[in-house]
Amino acid sequence: MFTGIIETLGTVKSITYSGTNLELWIEAPFTQELQIDQSVAHNGICLTVVEILDKQYRVTAVKETIEKTNIIDWKVEDLINLERALKLGDRLDGHFVQGHVDTTAGCTEIKQLTGSWLYEFEFSKEFAPLIIEKGSICINGVSLTAFNVKKKKFAVTIIPYTFEHTHFKNLRKGDEVNLEFDVLGKYFLRKAILEK
Repeated sequence: MFTGIIETLGTVKSITYSGTNLELWIEAPFTQELQIDQSVAHNGICLTVVEILDKQYRVTAVKETIEKTNIIDWKVEDLINLERALKLGDRLDGHFVQGHVDTTAGCTEIKQLTGSWLYEFEFSKEFAPLIIEKGSICINGVSLTAFNVKKKKFAVTIIPYTFEHTHFKNLRKGDEVNLEFDVLGKYFLRKAILEK
């Protein structure tokens, strides 16, 4: 379980295929504090640490992850958002994030405002019931508030701190991002469907 409050940026150091899996080596400031079998969110994707070597650690992405996320677009030396799992007793500053990406979205607009940045995204309309005006949305692992929500589009605003300390400063129009919709909304929707 995560909160969507990014802890640091990591650097992709190596990407190789192993059968249908992707093996990635990541360099991060907190590598020395990690343990084998810990979960870390990488641009919102929950991946398990399977090996640690000096300042780098290795994770494996399986076929399901590759198909549902933008991990296939990552390149060596890319910066990615990192968050370690929530500790019991920590403050929950974002929202409940599982690290289970639902789909990707394309960035359709970036506007620099006075003191903030507005980003607009377009996603598949089949996910429209899972996002609401002023509801929580997780983009590349960052907990944000959605607004201007339409059937296939929504916007978020990024404050300077988030812009400087996450991957958002490197995001460009046309880039794909990972989306995780609010888990509570998923349960409510499923309950409503089953009660029909």
